[in-house]
Amino acid sequence: MSKIFAVANQKGGVGKTTTCVNLSASLVANKRRVLLIDLDPQGNATMGSGIDKSELQLSSYDVLASLLPPRKAIVTTASGYDLMPANIDLSAAEVELLEMDGRESRLRQALVQVADDYDYIIIDCPPSLNMLTVNALCAAGGVLIPMQCEYYALEGLSSLIDTITQVQQAANPSLKIEGILRTMYDPRNSLTSDVSEQLSEYFGERLYRTCIPRNVRLAEAPSFGKPALDYDRSSKGAIAYLALAGEITRRDSAANQNSNQNSGPRPVAEAV
Repeated sequence: MSKIFAVANQKGGVGKTTTCVNLSASLVANKRRVLLIDLDPQGNATMGSGIDKSELQLSSYDVLASLLPPRKAIVTTASGYDLMPANIDLSAAEVELLEMDGRESRLRQALVQVADDYDYIIIDCPPSLNMLTVNALCAAGGVLIPMQCEYYALEGLSSLIDTITQVQQAANPSLKIEGILRTMYDPRNSLTSDVSEQLSEYFGERLYRTCIPRNVRLAEAPSFGKPALDYDRSSKGAIAYLALAGEITRRDSAANQNSNQNSGPRPVAEAV
C-alpha cells in the first residue's frame, strides 16, 4: 500500500509544485515507485515534468468528474515517476463536484485502484482551500506543508491547520500533518531564523530538518520541463530535495519498524 501525501498551502508562491516535482524525482532516485497527481488547473506540475498540458487527451479532470480508471490517465515521465496530468479543464471539475454525491471522496475512490502500484503518491494541490484541495485531503494520509519563513506565512498556516482538522473530523480521521518544509530558505535573514524557531517549537519533529534554499537552478528547471535533479544534479536545490527524500524514507522505515515491533507476538510470560 502506498503512502499518500497532499502537498498543500493556500498561499501561492511557496514552492508547492517545485516540491512535488523535485521530491517525486528524488524519491525515484531512492528506488521508490512514485505517482505524482497534478490537481491544480494551472498544470504547472505537468509542464514541469516535461508533459505538454495543451496536448492532453485524458487528465485528472476525467478521473474526478467521470471516475475514469486512473491508469488510463497516467503517463510516465522521463524522470521515472508516473504522472496524472492536469490542465485548465480541471477548473470545471471544481464546479461540477459541488453537485455530485460523495464529492469529497472522488479522488480517494479512484486511488484505491492504483494504491498498490506505488510506494508514494504525491498530490499537488491548488493554492486555495477549494473542493479540489478537499479531495486531496480526503485521499491523503498526510499533509506536507511547504512554507517560507515569514510572518504572513504563519498566519496562513493556521487557516490550513483548521481545514485539516475539519477534514479529520468530517471525512478522514487518519489525516495528519506529515511535515513542515521550509522553502526559499536564507539563513542570513534574521526573520528566517525567528520564524524557523517558532516552527520548531510548535511542530517539533514534524518540522523537516532539510531546508530548501533559494536556488537559481531550481527556478530555471521548470522552463526546461525537468526536475532540478535532471537539469543540474550538482545544484544546491537538487541536493536539498535528495536530502528531503532521504529524510522522508528514513522516517517511514523507522515508523514501519516500530509498528512491526509493537504488533509482534507478546512474550510468553505476558501472554499467560
